[in-house]
Amino acid sequence: MALAAILFMLALFLAPPVKNYFVQRAQISALQSQLNSDYSALDAARKELTLWQDPEYVKSQARERLHFVMPGERQYIVTGTDGSTTDEATQTDVVTNLPEGQPWYTRMIASITEAGKA
Repeated sequence: MALAAILFMLALFLAPPVKNYFVQRAQISALQSQLNSDYSALDAARKELTLWQDPEYVKSQARERLHFVMPGERQYIVTGTDGSTTDEATQTDVVTNLPEGQPWYTRMIASITEAGKA
């Protein structure tokens, strides 16, 4: 009986430190995985930074994202790439059908309204 009581007391005293050990090991493992993902994100950001330091890459991104063109160049934006052609007779020019003397914003609103109907 005394031996069982001693073993019980020993287990009672050792249980919290052992639990804390395993909890802390799990936290360390989670922090290491987070650190590894942060390092990989840092490496990706460094690679992107080196790309943005290249003037040719900056020009290509300005052309692609912002639709910039170099002086002397012309830019063409193609719409309706589904291959269908629209008949010129079916399109109405709302702005020219408005009476003269209308303010500019009336023509703009009419144009936007007509574009929304198509």
